[in-house]
Amino acid sequence: MSGTHQWKNSVVYQIYPRSFYSKHNRATGDLAGIIAKLDYLQWLGVDYLWLCPVYPSPQCDNGYDVSNYCDIDPAFGTLDEFRELVAQAGRRGIRIMMDIVVNHTSTEHPWFQAARASRDNRYRDFYIWRDKPNRWQSKFGGSAWELDEASGQYYLHLFDKGQADLNWENPCVRKAVVEIVRFWRDLGVKGFRFDVINLISKCPLMSDDDSDGRAFYTDGPRVHEYLRQIYQEVFAGTDLISVGEMSSTTLQHCLDYTHPERQELSMAFSFLHMKVDYPNGQKWVKAAPDFIELKRVMGEWQNGMHAGNGWNALFWCNHDQPRIVSRFGDDGRYRVESAKMLATALHCLQGTPYVYQGEEIGMGNPHFETIEQYRDIETHNAYQRLLAEGLAPSQALAVISQKSRDNSRTPMQWDGSPHAGFSTHAPWIDLCRDYREVNVASARRDPDSVLHHYRKLIALRKTLPLLVNGAYQDLLPAHPQLWAYLRYDAESALLVLNNLSDEASEFLLPDGANELLPQGRPHEARLIIANYLDREHEHGREKNAGFHRVLLRPYESLALHFT
Repeated sequence: MSGTHQWKNSVVYQIYPRSFYSKHNRATGDLAGIIAKLDYLQWLGVDYLWLCPVYPSPQCDNGYDVSNYCDIDPAFGTLDEFRELVAQAGRRGIRIMMDIVVNHTSTEHPWFQAARASRDNRYRDFYIWRDKPNRWQSKFGGSAWELDEASGQYYLHLFDKGQADLNWENPCVRKAVVEIVRFWRDLGVKGFRFDVINLISKCPLMSDDDSDGRAFYTDGPRVHEYLRQIYQEVFAGTDLISVGEMSSTTLQHCLDYTHPERQELSMAFSFLHMKVDYPNGQKWVKAAPDFIELKRVMGEWQNGMHAGNGWNALFWCNHDQPRIVSRFGDDGRYRVESAKMLATALHCLQGTPYVYQGEEIGMGNPHFETIEQYRDIETHNAYQRLLAEGLAPSQALAVISQKSRDNSRTPMQWDGSPHAGFSTHAPWIDLCRDYREVNVASARRDPDSVLHHYRKLIALRKTLPLLVNGAYQDLLPAHPQLWAYLRYDAESALLVLNNLSDEASEFLLPDGANELLPQGRPHEARLIIANYLDREHEHGREKNAGFHRVLLRPYESLALHFT
């Protein structure tokens, strides 16, 4: 999307408001709390704040079940406080991105309440009904159909039964969605994240075969048409940006979604790299990540989106994913080193980086000890299924501890005081046990912290055009522990070396790599960032640094710039 704002070199910070900061000292966070932390976010250097849903909601899925799209849930504050947030953020050069959840509504939304009141009601066709369910499965487990006893038909819910899918075939639904986005645009919102947006178009001929239904609604037959309509009626001629959450999508679809000439979305989230610890595609299994597969997926999307003029939304963490330092790194002995390494590996790729609250200080999974400590409905459903499959409670809990969405939803750790400075009140979900050591206050005091490393990377994206425009080449695609890649153009190159292991490993520049470096200076490079302090002291002030042979310590990473 066009506009004067240079969003391609921007960084987005994701806030899960329920767990960010409670200015009013309650169990949950609030808008006033976000306003209170704007100076910190400005210091960090981020450009957009993506807010997970703050709309009125019965909270059966932590706000992704919206009962009113044009108001603020009293638990978070008021519309006036939201206006103040937009204004205060704008004064600091930060823009607000809203989460738009329009694949489904809450069953408590007035539209659905009217729809279930009568089959003749105009809102009946806002939703998808059948006399008999087929075999489609909910992504939260069980049937995707729920009987509405009052009207005698089943409604579709691809997620929780409290989230009824909208019927986008109905032009009145599309008109209502446009009005919702315009409402927030007119309040000063500059970015929109569309939740599971590639699921909105369902094939009218719903299958009665033995499939779970995914093939009939993922990247459905009219999804691109629907997105172009929203673009034309809301985004055209503005500097607004948009990002689509894409469930089980393909590279080609994301090229179509994000190619500027198609006028659909600015960028897209894909999740294939978040499934490299899903053996045989199964999420609820305790498993180590396959780093060769991770590099293959990342390389495919880097090269494909670059060649096709698409745009990636880069991320390790969000409100639905475990903490990356626990998942792909080491949240114990090498927490700092591995958190920095993973940050460097991601932020030196092409795309717009997203930082999830707490990621910038290296927060890890909470490692809860009982199922009662978890709040997430998907997690509890999965735990019961694992028990039914014959796992012992301790085995099921080990899986949950690794894969639960609640791993990312524990309160933000601001300082070492009780409740981590999140609130003086006990929070809605337990804290990580390490909050006295891992928190913003201590990280700001330590120049070698994960936090200061993120701040450097965020600043680097604004000063090094190669990060935005350069091509990508994986130098060691088959190496089990080194992720070594080049970003390059005709004038310069960036060699990024990452050790994904707790064992030292030597990098040797492979034959042919010199051809991708700027001609005339194949043996000179300047170190621009490293995660071991002595590496920076050794090379930080020198123009040249050796690169043909580099011994990388556990979880070490560094980036060398060739000009």
